[in-house]
Amino acid sequence: MSIIESLIGPITSIIDKVIPDKEARAKAKLELLALEGTHELKQIEARLAAIVAEANSRDPWTSRARPSFLYVMYALMLFALPMGMISAVDPEAAQNVSAGMTAYLRALPTELYTLFGTGYLGYTAARQWGKAKGVDS
Repeated sequence: MSIIESLIGPITSIIDKVIPDKEARAKAKLELLALEGTHELKQIEARLAAIVAEANSRDPWTSRARPSFLYVMYALMLFALPMGMISAVDPEAAQNVSAGMTAYLRALPTELYTLFGTGYLGYTAARQWGKAKGVDS
């Protein structure tokens, strides 16, 4: 059974929960079934297969990348605490630090943010697929 075939069941249950209108729900399910067997669906299936392969990788660099990103995000959020203290003592220094961080983050190419978002969403989809199949906890 292909990845897409195994995803159709969970996707239709999501459609049932998200779309309250019966007519719209039926139309969404028909469109999903119409995709089955098309070239577009084969492309999606190929992408999902690559994501699943990456998620199941035994490579330590691959397996550490996901939690490392979360640690970076946690660090950025926790950085707000000392920045609050700095701003109480020296508001100008805190403003300069904030301006510097903002300038740096805005200087990163948009493609990098797009790549990250795509990878992270793909990982999330692969995890959900794994949970639906019972192979991930």
